[in-house]
Amino acid sequence: MPAIYEYHHTVTEAEIDGQGHANNVVYVAWMQSAAIAHSTAQGFSAEAYQRLGHGWVVRSHQIDYHHPVVENEQIVVRTWVATMQRVTSVRRYRIHRRADDRLLATAETKWAFVDLATGQPVRIPPEIAQAFELVGSQSGV
Repeated sequence: MPAIYEYHHTVTEAEIDGQGHANNVVYVAWMQSAAIAHSTAQGFSAEAYQRLGHGWVVRSHQIDYHHPVVENEQIVVRTWVATMQRVTSVRRYRIHRRADDRLLATAETKWAFVDLATGQPVRIPPEIAQAFELVGSQSGV
């Protein structure tokens, strides 16, 4: 799989707020969907993490909004893993409009790898760390 994963989505009426554009909270949902799809493509689905008894939880999100998104627009969320440390990882995102590739938002999520039963951080297993090619820069994305 490519180091930079592309998640495609068409903006629905339910995602639009009173100002006529995509609500801020749906960007987080798109980011999570893209991250899950990327992980699944790399062989680590939600079910695989359940079997391991370990998985990812969000520590923080940072989103910069550049242009509004409206209903029925087709977007692409490009995502990649920028860092993978002992128990944490940083994933980055660039959200574009498919029609003209206009940059709509940039974002970053800091994840922690935890024991699903206790919530305590645990070391990221080598097979998971090695499943994701690190892309440290946003250049060329």
